[in-house]
Amino acid sequence: MTHSRDVDPRRMRDVVGVVLAGGRGVRLDPLTRDRAKPAVPFGGIYRIVDFALSNCLNSGLRRLLLLTQYKARSLDRHLNLGWHRFFCRELGEFLDVLPPQQRVDEHWYLGTADAVYQNIYSLEHAEPRLVVVLAGDHIYKMNYQSLIEAHEASGADVTLAALPIRREQSHEFGTMDVNDSGQVRSFHEKVTDPPRDRGDPDMALASMGIYCFSADFLLEQLRLDAGDRGSRHDFGHDLLPRLVQTHDVHAFPFRDENRKRHAYWRDVGTIDAYYEATTDLVEVDPQLNLYDVDWPIRTHQPAQPPPKFVFADDGPDGRRGEATDSIVCPGAILSGGRVHRSVIGPGVRVNSYSRVEESIVFDGVDIGRHAVVRRAIIDKDVRVPAGTRIGLDPEEDAERGLTVSAAGVTVVPKGFEFEEADAPRRLARVQ
Repeated sequence: MTHSRDVDPRRMRDVVGVVLAGGRGVRLDPLTRDRAKPAVPFGGIYRIVDFALSNCLNSGLRRLLLLTQYKARSLDRHLNLGWHRFFCRELGEFLDVLPPQQRVDEHWYLGTADAVYQNIYSLEHAEPRLVVVLAGDHIYKMNYQSLIEAHEASGADVTLAALPIRREQSHEFGTMDVNDSGQVRSFHEKVTDPPRDRGDPDMALASMGIYCFSADFLLEQLRLDAGDRGSRHDFGHDLLPRLVQTHDVHAFPFRDENRKRHAYWRDVGTIDAYYEATTDLVEVDPQLNLYDVDWPIRTHQPAQPPPKFVFADDGPDGRRGEATDSIVCPGAILSGGRVHRSVIGPGVRVNSYSRVEESIVFDGVDIGRHAVVRRAIIDKDVRVPAGTRIGLDPEEDAERGLTVSAAGVTVVPKGFEFEEADAPRRLARVQ
């Protein structure tokens, strides 16, 4: 395997990455009713977790513990099919998936710190010098080796990856006050009045949920936190605010691998944030570059034929299979249907005279004739009957039992069944 730019894999041999991939993703409901947030599809062929795992591979970090918890079946299957083949046990590499085992106490993970603590035996067995803790549910491209080099150069006990955000967003993130030497002076978890960024008073410096620890120090602090009955056993709520007061904690300014003017990092934790991040991909020059051969995003890709476009009748109402400003994945067939500014997943069929606009369509969906889909997300294997309208009338969608986001994005969940009896009425309406 060729290694990505500015990466020396020898520096990572005694580093272990801990990927936290057990989040419920409640705010992404209904996309997370049957799957954990890291397993939610993104960008057509990927899952959200693919970005953190690809960053690890591209950074030369090939010793990973991935911690699962809620609705992990889809995630487990994706990892088994697409990821374990990248790691060679004989060379000391591994991707170990660790569900809650109640080895330390008789409960599920209480918080992010408790999740790592309950797997402390696996960490000790790996004998790392450094541990990188990171979330498995964010979209970004980052070289973790740069973080590690900064951690070692500063001599800090903990180094936090950080990026500027607008202050009105601070209630969704951990924020920090950092002095001119990069030392974190205070840490605040999801507050409405965070410290102002020293470079821009309208901004705050947010934690990305990526932490680099010296291994011995991390294990010691996890044991101390586990014995604290007043702790919520969470990095953001408990460990980091306390460590800032007693130890040397540094911030590492985020540097992404997109080679764009602005660094790209997205927490796609809500339907609207997920929709915006996905539809950004169809721009002519998107901020997130998925076509960078030096920093590939890997995933499981089953054998699928190329996408196919059929019928080319002229005229505005003609039957024409076409896609403009869109991503169309393998196995998709646009059989006389038109797609614009959308992401069409693998195996999707868009039938004659139908229109899909500004939408995200997951694997295996069938869009019936004369159907209209606009500003919608349709989950896997849904069958949209002929003449159905989705996303044109939020009240009509809500009456059907569909979720409509604050920004007016309609979500059709997996397993949803439309009422076939209404098809003739719907068909007459759109003809």
